[in-house]
Amino acid sequence: MRLTADPEVEEFRAEFSAFLDANLPSEQEAVPRSKSSADMPEWARRWQRTLFDAGWLLPGQPPEYGGRNATLAQQLAHLEELSRRRIYHSFNPQGLGIIAASLLTFGTEEQKRRWALPILRAEITAALGMSEPGAGSDLAGLRTRAVLAGDHFVVNGQKVWTSGAHDADVLLTFVRTDPEAPKHKGISVLLIPTDTEGVVRRPFGSITGPEDLDFNEVFFTDVRVPRENLVGPLNDGWRVANGSLGHERTMLWISFAERLEDLVRDAASDAEWYATLLMDLQALRLLGYRQLGGDQSPAQISVLKLLGSEAVQHASLHALEERGAEGLVHPAFTAPFNHMNHEPFISSWFERYVRSFAGTIAGGTSEIQRNIIAERILGLPR
Repeated sequence: MRLTADPEVEEFRAEFSAFLDANLPSEQEAVPRSKSSADMPEWARRWQRTLFDAGWLLPGQPPEYGGRNATLAQQLAHLEELSRRRIYHSFNPQGLGIIAASLLTFGTEEQKRRWALPILRAEITAALGMSEPGAGSDLAGLRTRAVLAGDHFVVNGQKVWTSGAHDADVLLTFVRTDPEAPKHKGISVLLIPTDTEGVVRRPFGSITGPEDLDFNEVFFTDVRVPRENLVGPLNDGWRVANGSLGHERTMLWISFAERLEDLVRDAASDAEWYATLLMDLQALRLLGYRQLGGDQSPAQISVLKLLGSEAVQHASLHALEERGAEGLVHPAFTAPFNHMNHEPFISSWFERYVRSFAGTIAGGTSEIQRNIIAERILGLPR
């Protein structure tokens, strides 16, 4: 059994590591940022463009899309190096990891040029308009309507939990275009610039405080969207949705692995908990590597998402309980701090636990993941 990477993969890793050493923004240059996932200060935009121009943004893509046609093993080494150093290659993670990735898969050449490339080069930021009141994880229940009228769509409806919408330049928006079709049919996807007349964005605070503004309500009132902004075929949005959610859940499992690694550092006083954490972390990594290696079915990705989110939540609760009352206020320094962190982990252990609930909801709730696993992997009846 060989547990090391091939020499060419390690050479690739070493080249990327040397690039990071030479090009990371200085602490003086990297000024503090807001908590919105679509608010990118100028230094963060320059950093993403530097990665793009050097082929280190999405190395699996061709050079024209910020990559270098890397193999899957090389892409994994790239992600591992970013994770090891706690470095974000984009401070608009949904824009890069979900929206641009979906456009590269489903978009026309014109959409890639007009929208994907500016997102990849950090010239614009993007947010995902998917969840709605009463239709969060049940995407098929969405009610935002888009009526085709000649060369444009007219959109009416509401989205919620739209991360970063108030700072984003464009929304990848899921709409119902055929209300008579079965609920998994009749869905389409539109690119809607946020400055379009009739689009209203209202940020609101979360359980961690009213100042933690990332979530938004987004309202559409007679919003006119050009037909060329349709992503994929008309009424084929369910296929695009599965691709988008696959990108999101892939992005999430890597962040779950990072959080488990952080918690491992604080678990040495409890041998049983330490062992559980290590096993969860290794299981998540191995399943993730398998998925990156080609097993990318939605059901398999659901296993990753469920395992990662639940493991982080259980570990966060254990860390809080172990510290007792101190955990309500004591800072949880659970990550090596550097100025490239998306957010420095300086909140209390209680806040860390509260935040873990988001992981069991974003990208599809744990209940939805269990249903997918039961029906599509275990073959149980609906």
